[in-house]
Amino acid sequence: MRGLYAIIDVTTLRARNLPVVDFARAVAAAKPCALQLRAKDASASETLELLRAIHPACREAGVPLFANDRVDLAVLAGCEGVHVGQDDMPVPLARSIAKGLLIGVSTHDSRQAERAVADEPDYVAFGPVYATKSKANPDPVVGVTALSEIVQRCPMPVVAIGGIDAERIAEVGRVCPVAAVIGALIPEGLGPSDLDWVTRRAAELHARLLQSWDARPEKSPSSVP
Repeated sequence: MRGLYAIIDVTTLRARNLPVVDFARAVAAAKPCALQLRAKDASASETLELLRAIHPACREAGVPLFANDRVDLAVLAGCEGVHVGQDDMPVPLARSIAKGLLIGVSTHDSRQAERAVADEPDYVAFGPVYATKSKANPDPVVGVTALSEIVQRCPMPVVAIGGIDAERIAEVGRVCPVAAVIGALIPEGLGPSDLDWVTRRAAELHARLLQSWDARPEKSPSSVP
């Protein structure tokens, strides 16, 4: 796993009157390393419907689709993975329920990251790296230095998350090969007719991150291949 991990946040998109499925398809067309649907305010049936509508575009682009929080919906929609938080289903239980799913877990400090590693998820998300507006009650900012330390110590991929935009993604890429973004794909004034721009921006962020990672002066032996 290397490159852009795109998060499709239903609440944010609907607040901007943007079509969720069309937006997700536009992002998938850029072929990021993963796409996650986050639908915190949607019902289970609505979330399942969205996952099923988005999944064909992800399959066509070769992009794994992750459901946020809901292992059951990930299985029903045929997703490749599920992402769980600190208060969601534990990784071992999720693994026992859906053995074929890729599983990622959110962590917000080094202690949580160490506990997560012990459960052997497929990736560990770490952040917020910078201040973020995508959550009502965000965890404390961890910073790039702490992110770098986690990447060097973690035996599985680390996904940097939180406040990562077009200006910051190169800085993140110097220490971590995977970065999750939400707001960087949805600038103010974006409209339903601007989805070609979304594809170009997602591709640009993906490329910029990889270029920064590949150009770093010292490559850690424990870095993600």
